[in-house]
Amino acid sequence: MPKPDIHPTWYPDAKVICNGEVVMTTGSTQPEIHVDVWSGNHPFFTGTQKILDTEGRVDRFMRKYGMGSTGSVNDDKKAPTKEEAKAES
Repeated sequence: MPKPDIHPTWYPDAKVICNGEVVMTTGSTQPEIHVDVWSGNHPFFTGTQKILDTEGRVDRFMRKYGMGSTGSVNDDKKAPTKEEAKAES
């Protein structure tokens, strides 16, 4: 049993409002919660998110760790073959 007069008022059907529309109800200590973003309009959840490749950072990362189809960094540093090793001797 909670102590009287120390807990905030609990609203079991608090309305979550985004852009003037009620998007869901939840329990809260406030009767209305106003939000700017929720899962219904966030780009990650709606599938409209785009990766911004500033200055080719993604491509540079892929090349650095050999994950891309553009070639691997280790191509220039491969071990010499047996014939190359004999020719150097």
